[in-house]
Amino acid sequence: MKTKKIVYGIAGICLGGLFLFPIYILVLNSFKNTKGIFTDVTGFPNADTFTLDNYPNAFKALEYIRSFFNSLGITVISTILILLISAMAAWVLVRYKTKISKVIFLFFAASMLIPFQCVMLPLVGFASRIHLMNPAGLIFMYMGFGTSMAIVMFHGFIKNIPEELEEAATIDGCNSIQLFFIVVVPLMRTILITEAVLNVMWIWNDYLLPSLIINKAGWQTLPLKTYLFFGQFAKRWDLASSGLIMCMIPIIIFYLFCQKYIVKGITDGAIK
Repeated sequence: MKTKKIVYGIAGICLGGLFLFPIYILVLNSFKNTKGIFTDVTGFPNADTFTLDNYPNAFKALEYIRSFFNSLGITVISTILILLISAMAAWVLVRYKTKISKVIFLFFAASMLIPFQCVMLPLVGFASRIHLMNPAGLIFMYMGFGTSMAIVMFHGFIKNIPEELEEAATIDGCNSIQLFFIVVVPLMRTILITEAVLNVMWIWNDYLLPSLIINKAGWQTLPLKTYLFFGQFAKRWDLASSGLIMCMIPIIIFYLFCQKYIVKGITDGAIK
């Protein structure tokens, strides 16, 4: 038993080091000039290669404040709408036990199997025709892509909420809206935070969909602005490293505050 624990511990350390190695390289190279990166990408910076100029230069090149608030606005609004619509839909699908509700739930579950690349080009063409090539259109698309998984997770969680609580609230005079927001939503706190974390990490880091919809000056998010460091003929690895670190910091802070809810929320929201 002790030997097995040691083996598992060593395997865990190796896997952890493997996953953290790219971040180590990124942090290390964010304090090097271009010469230091091309000379020794894995080594520590020395007196000739060490620099702190990468961060202020990347901050300016990224137009960090504007890009940050672009990312923040799209991420927050999209996540709130996904959670609200998905939670309400899942609650109705669970409580109204009909064949139609089962078919609708299976439809949402099956839609998770369709890769985004299959609908990418038709989606962009359709969005262009109805004038949705803007941040509002992007938020609308995130709602469409994010609700399926959220409904599946909320559906599994709501099935564990005793119906007697809702019946008692109904007897006390609650209507459907009050019942949902006063009784059901507080009980869903764990799964709501879990789903919020998953959606925030997805939307904040997403590059492909924003590059198709809002890749215009003034609308660009942080991932879109970071891509500008990788030109066709020259790549600014020094600014890219520090820029990527600055993009990662907000989402890492958010994750650290909410990480204790993730495993429990996913377990409670599993299909049962």
